[in-house]
Amino acid sequence: MTNQTGATQSLRHLVMDAGFCTNCGACVNLCPYYASWNDRAAVLDECGLAEGACHDVCPRMPTDFSALAGLLFDEKDLTAEIGAVKAFFVARARDENIRRNAQHGGTVTALVDLALSIGLIDTAVLTKTDGPLQPVSSAVSLADQARTSGKSHFVATPSVATFNELAKGPARSIGVVATPCQALALAKMRIGKSERIRENSKKIGLVVGLFCGWALSASPFAQLLRDNVDVDTIIGMDIPPSQYHSLEVLTKGGPVGISLDLVEKCVRSSCRSCRDLTAEFSDISVGSARLPEGWEEAKSWNQVIVRTETGKKLIEIAREKGILEFRDVPEGNLERLKKASLNKKGKAMEKSKSSC
Repeated sequence: MTNQTGATQSLRHLVMDAGFCTNCGACVNLCPYYASWNDRAAVLDECGLAEGACHDVCPRMPTDFSALAGLLFDEKDLTAEIGAVKAFFVARARDENIRRNAQHGGTVTALVDLALSIGLIDTAVLTKTDGPLQPVSSAVSLADQARTSGKSHFVATPSVATFNELAKGPARSIGVVATPCQALALAKMRIGKSERIRENSKKIGLVVGLFCGWALSASPFAQLLRDNVDVDTIIGMDIPPSQYHSLEVLTKGGPVGISLDLVEKCVRSSCRSCRDLTAEFSDISVGSARLPEGWEEAKSWNQVIVRTETGKKLIEIAREKGILEFRDVPEGNLERLKKASLNKKGKAMEKSKSSC
């Protein structure tokens, strides 16, 4: 008889059927009863455990964020708005080839490339694609391989599932480029009740978080792209500042703008209740810059939050080796980012109240 009170049953009820699954992949390859399917986690069979490891790591199960942050970060660095901040920079990859093939300033690609080259990590979990409609999570072990995965896709991929699989093998130190929910899942592994999961978490060598307002559901977004552009010509996508109110699809024939009114219809329901704009549970968080010169200049730079000693040391090496270049942070940038983050937290709280 199927256990109606088992771990898979309750997670399905509380997260999947409720529309809160982020497709982070935390439960996949952790437990044999889950798989990633059709842009979300799916239950393959029922588990007899009352509360399994999947409950511990799922970013949409109840989490004491303050307690978790207190365990993972220096107390003096913690802020209420954006989590731990050791330092805040505007930076970009010095290598123009990296910038050309990456999103914005190419800072994420440059840092992952550096982390692999100096042995901080021996494997990196990234997102790549065979086409604009099919982003997939992948693992690379050579520095220059990171340069093939620098574009944003705006569709969630189960990257933590790839980490879970790698953690079973010979990899010793794994880096993950993570959205906020993925970074939270990885953080929760460090304090989970399961000794096996805590052991796996010791292989987390670096988490580079991505600023994220929302992710898109794969099927409706793919259809939206088909309705507006020749998808075979897409070479990238970007979201300019809010005054543009559009998704910019970069094609071989030039940019095509799609109204955010249409794009927002494709936003995952789980993202409406997400409180984290800046991937607070990362070593380093990276997002697009905001500069007084305007978008044309800003889109070639990144805002970077350093959160941990690991992140600080990597940035220092990047500076020493000339991997990254830096410019002065415009006055008020950090305050504006904090305000935007608080705005997201407020919307998430309102959504949670309305869902009760």
